[in-house]
Amino acid sequence: MTDLSEPDPLAAVDWPVRTERLLLRRARPDDAEATWRFRSLPAVQEWITSAPADLDAYRTHFLNVVQQAVTVVVLLDERVIGDLMVRVGDAYAQREVREQGRAVQAELGWSFDPAFGGHGYATEAVRAAIELCFGPMGLRRVVANCFAGNTASWRLMERLGMRREASSRCNELHRTRGWQDSYSYAVLRDEWPPGPTGS
Repeated sequence: MTDLSEPDPLAAVDWPVRTERLLLRRARPDDAEATWRFRSLPAVQEWITSAPADLDAYRTHFLNVVQQAVTVVVLLDERVIGDLMVRVGDAYAQREVREQGRAVQAELGWSFDPAFGGHGYATEAVRAAIELCFGPMGLRRVVANCFAGNTASWRLMERLGMRREASSRCNELHRTRGWQDSYSYAVLRDEWPPGPTGS
């Protein structure tokens, strides 16, 4: 969980960030409705962590200061088409070297409007997020996790050159499917950018 008493790691980035086709910026309170438009769709809610029942409940979740601190929205021609979670955290470290393991890695997550699928926008946005983690944010490792059934997410991770580090059996509980398998992926700064297989 983001500790608001600590410096804001995303503040190291000169926002907004432009890619070839997209614009990434920190989330604002008025992005609640725009992100709800796609996050309320059954196809999106199937895999995301939280699926509030209505806009009011979602707005309460979205406006939480901890949530705002880790959320980046993705725009195409001034329309919000997705959002990214960029949560910086500590690595496991033994007590004597604990300080060296603080705020050295990020966990990424994402949701995108299915209406804009098939054009590589999610890949472009997540690639940019990884580059920010290894560039201005100065992190050493990026991780991402998903249910094994969320094929679109793990294929995106593999397209970006992330390595599957774990395949866990029935370790995560899905709201309608019960206990499910999951995958964990990661990439180190020393491995970025990936070779041709990650393109």
